[in-house]
Amino acid sequence: MARARIDDLAGRDAVATWRAAQDGGASADRQTLALAVRYTLQVLAEVAPGGTVEVRVPPFGAVQCIEGPRHTRGTPPNVVETDAATWLALATGSLGWEDGRAAGRIHASGQRANLDGLLPIIR
Repeated sequence: MARARIDDLAGRDAVATWRAAQDGGASADRQTLALAVRYTLQVLAEVAPGGTVEVRVPPFGAVQCIEGPRHTRGTPPNVVETDAATWLALATGSLGWEDGRAAGRIHASGQRANLDGLLPIIR
């Protein structure tokens, strides 16, 4: 069964709350962080639909995206995984893809595991 779609207003509010906390040197509560991550993953899947790359942000969520060969069983060949703070920084543009990779904050495996050009997804 598919997850319920997160309302755009609620999702954008969660991202804005997370961003305000970051700007103030604080951290958002876990519920807000989870909603912001899930919403931005939802937006990514809508912007780049497909099943070639799996983007994981444990423990909050994962989506498959980008058109191409679809993966259905076992470990996907193209995986991007990162923590929640890094994902939200990528999704909002405060961290670039190459900078995140160079800093070791993004783990990407597979020939197509590259989100450069798709990010940021929330401006």
